[in-house]
Amino acid sequence: MAFKIYTKTGDKGSTSLIGGVRVPKNHIRIESYGTVDELNSFIGMVNDMCGNEQISGWLREIQDRLFTLGSVLATNPDKEVKMKLPDLHDEDVAWLEQRIDEMNEVLPEMRSFILPGGNLASSTCHVARCVCRRAERLCVGMQEHEEYVPELIVKYLNRLSDFLFVLSRYISHINGSAEIAWRARV
Repeated sequence: MAFKIYTKTGDKGSTSLIGGVRVPKNHIRIESYGTVDELNSFIGMVNDMCGNEQISGWLREIQDRLFTLGSVLATNPDKEVKMKLPDLHDEDVAWLEQRIDEMNEVLPEMRSFILPGGNLASSTCHVARCVCRRAERLCVGMQEHEEYVPELIVKYLNRLSDFLFVLSRYISHINGSAEIAWRARV
């Protein structure tokens, strides 16, 4: 028999964390990994739109890391888990920083704030950046409410939002799309 996608166990508004503890579906832990999942989906859209093999490799690597992050966030920190979960490492943050530096080497100097736009892939990258910032805020909120979140997750999300901003500029650059500078109304 094939695996059924529906279990009906969440029909009354609760779900299980890895480790078996049930929580309401609006629990901050569920919000956090749900937002990471949303981010992963937007990154998939950017990948589908940009049509660049190098960027595609980068984005697939990031999507893999986001599944790692999601599994950590979906785990009840007070329960021992029987399965082996993937880990996030400091090298994952360094990898993002290296990609940012590579892209910045070819980008023109930023002289003003940049409005989201230029082309569809670049604009979607800005949406992903905003979702990433929301995921970061939720993780910080969890820490403030004494819900365990490894510091490395917050650091990774912070750096990933920087990466996504630079990537949006990079996508515009390699596609010959003009950046839209923000000009304050005076």
